[in-house]
Amino acid sequence: MINSFIATLCFGLIVIQGLCEECSLSKINIGTERSGREIQGKPEWNVTVINNCSCAQSQIQLSCKGFQTAEAIDPSVLSMEGDTCTLIDGNPLQPLASVHFSYAWDPPFLLLPVHSVIADCS
Repeated sequence: MINSFIATLCFGLIVIQGLCEECSLSKINIGTERSGREIQGKPEWNVTVINNCSCAQSQIQLSCKGFQTAEAIDPSVLSMEGDTCTLIDGNPLQPLASVHFSYAWDPPFLLLPVHSVIADCS
């Protein structure tokens, strides 16, 4: 009985560790699509950032070199500092969760994740 409990516990830890090892910046997916609206003559773009990781990721920063918008973005969702933008004030984006924001500019910007801190999955 104790041996099967220990085996089950070890297997569970291996599975959890394996899931955490899969977490990386490549698990943060960013989708951008045109909303159909125009703001100050610029097309509006809806952005969705998804954490496709089994662990929370915080301190998510995106490359925002040259980023501009004719539409205000709530700074608690996306704050710009130089060539990087911080998502949701650096707070954790939970596993499989997403955050959304919109901006207006032409052409659309390629926003890429450049940094995150992966939470301990245990």
